[in-house]
Amino acid sequence: MTNIPETGRTPRVQIRLVVIQILVLSLLGTLGGRLWFLQIRNGNEYAKEASGNHVQQVVQPAVRGSILDARGVPIADNETRLVVSASRTDLMKMADDGKAVLTKLAGVLGLKPKDVIQKVRLCDAKTPQPCWNGSPYQPIPITDKATARQALQIRERSEDFPGITAEPEAVRRYAAPGKANTAQVLGYLSPVTDDEITKAKDTDSPYLRSDQVGRSGLERQYDKALRGKAGVTRYEVDNLGRVIGKAKSDKAEPGANLVTSIDARVQRVAEYELDYAMKVARTQFDKITGENYKADSGAVVVMEAKTGRVVAMASQPTYDPNAWVGGISGKDYTALTGKKSNYPLLNRAIQGQSAPGSTFKVVSTAAAVQAGYAFDGHYPCTSSYSVGSQVFKNFEGESFGPISLGRALEVSCDTVFYGLADNEWKRDGGINPKKKPKDYFYRTAHQFGLGQTTGIDLPNEVTGRVPDRDWKLNYWKANKDAWCKTGKKNGTYVQRIEYENCLEGNKMREGDSINYSIGQGDTLVTPIQEAAIYSAVSNGGTLYEPTIGKAIVSADGKTVQEIKPKANGKLPVSRATLKGMNEAFAGVVTRGTAAWKFGGWPQDKIPLHAKTGTAEVYGKQTTSWLATYSKDYTIIMTISQAGTGSGASGEAVRKIYNALYGVSADGTITKKNGLLPTPQKGLPKVQTDGTIESGRISKDPAKDQQASQAPKDATPDPNLPAGTTASPTGGNRVTRRRTARPPKGRGKRIPT
Repeated sequence: MTNIPETGRTPRVQIRLVVIQILVLSLLGTLGGRLWFLQIRNGNEYAKEASGNHVQQVVQPAVRGSILDARGVPIADNETRLVVSASRTDLMKMADDGKAVLTKLAGVLGLKPKDVIQKVRLCDAKTPQPCWNGSPYQPIPITDKATARQALQIRERSEDFPGITAEPEAVRRYAAPGKANTAQVLGYLSPVTDDEITKAKDTDSPYLRSDQVGRSGLERQYDKALRGKAGVTRYEVDNLGRVIGKAKSDKAEPGANLVTSIDARVQRVAEYELDYAMKVARTQFDKITGENYKADSGAVVVMEAKTGRVVAMASQPTYDPNAWVGGISGKDYTALTGKKSNYPLLNRAIQGQSAPGSTFKVVSTAAAVQAGYAFDGHYPCTSSYSVGSQVFKNFEGESFGPISLGRALEVSCDTVFYGLADNEWKRDGGINPKKKPKDYFYRTAHQFGLGQTTGIDLPNEVTGRVPDRDWKLNYWKANKDAWCKTGKKNGTYVQRIEYENCLEGNKMREGDSINYSIGQGDTLVTPIQEAAIYSAVSNGGTLYEPTIGKAIVSADGKTVQEIKPKANGKLPVSRATLKGMNEAFAGVVTRGTAAWKFGGWPQDKIPLHAKTGTAEVYGKQTTSWLATYSKDYTIIMTISQAGTGSGASGEAVRKIYNALYGVSADGTITKKNGLLPTPQKGLPKVQTDGTIESGRISKDPAKDQQASQAPKDATPDPNLPAGTTASPTGGNRVTRRRTARPPKGRGKRIPT
């Protein structure tokens, strides 16, 4: 007798069969569920995606909007060029990655094979320019300067140039009307990257792979409005790629035009005068360093005093933004970003920060009045101010006796402000301050808008620095270890400073407050901050947010979005104090530290006001600052390592005012010669067909102004450009003598 069933299967075998059956049924159930999910639950979605496999998209790039000056003159627009491009996708399918094709292409275009091959490399952390930082699936432009003959040769021999196209395309053009470069204000474009496409995918302004996007300046700030919307035509194709129908078409929408407050004529004059002032400074001898001034960088801002609108903004060194169009070469990229380039991509009007020197005294004066000192009081202007064994000297050691705050501004008396700041430091408790010190001098700086951005409609503006107690504490915490490691009590000057900072760098020392009062020490400001401050002094106390964009106008001119001036606050100054400041700053022009550069100016008809500044920077030559304003405009100029405020910048600023108002060198006013006697009010008109009504501009307004400003009876100096008058002999430092102030003569001073 046996225990084996009739089926011949043991119990163990039967268990195994059951397990197998369960597994099979589970797999079938899973498969069925997945099929239900794909075909029923998400069937429509996958059907839609599958249909896309039979649709090909043809992208029609949108025409980027123009950037116009205040009178409608294009300063950035588009032009049609023959662009030769390479498809990296097609080239990578070749055995040699397309090197043979690119070498052959280089021969046709008259370029070096190495340069062409480098242009199709993908950019990464280890790959220097030139390289492609856009999408690898987008055609890569090799050149936008192809001739018709070169393009025809490529197209007729297409079998020799697989993956290469030669097509007419609209490309960006930075027109430089009247030679107005405007580089740092405009910015430049480059291809969109895959990361940018991904990040913008679900926004209201997604990118296409063919898009060019703004990388700096107005091109970046207003990119969304300027870019428009690319058109996309979708074609149905069969599995062989043949078109069998048109699925859908989205029409391209051209970008809007940006109207700015820039006047291209004034911009050209500002750029020219800044550049020329720097060249002249380099011919002047600096007695302190024993060599000529380097004058290595500078900036100038011309602003409407009553609105904050920027009429001109120039920065040196500068560059040609057209270098970026069609892809930048390795040589150009090195010239713009290399260590020896001095970084021309920086807009020093909003990104250049330095000690402001005596132009900061407008803040110190307001602070003193807030602290309870009378504007018309009498304060000792001595030749020096001593604190223990340390002596703080007045500029050139001059002494004017007891003078008012207004007179201290006129003659730029340092020791008046030394004494006031020192008194306040002591009242606040000195090196061990009270629990809640008043800190009038530091608080007032913040109220003037310093230590923060102005909000100008340009990217990457810097804040400057107000070295108050909070800043000193944070700075000390960040640097204490390094100072304590390298500082020496009896070492070099730098080592002694580091030693002192190690011990008490977190405390507000007496010397810190004294230096701060005249815009020295750790204080940093930008030209645009000074423009906002002095505009506020001019207009009665309103701090405006500087703006360059004036309106966004649709391509057909039907939609206009104006960008209104915006007030950021009020100066902490009374009307009486403002009146006193205005009188003092007018005195700077007529009898103070800038008088030697503004002799003959028609002050009775067009009152000008100014404050000079000469900032000392350790290890460098002095920085020139000149802050000026009329009832209409504020002009700020600064030049690094160029000498005194009036000496390096005075003549240049005077000539910009000459150009604005039509004033000749002898003070004669000819209104028809004035470029902008009153600020531009209206907007240029854009027609429905896209054409723009614009004002006229000559080949070079700067040269025209030189000719018009020259006095009729002047004998030109053959060694100077047309219209340039010779400065007094003696150089940057020793000829800056103020005129006598009737009826009381108070001695002479070498101005700052």
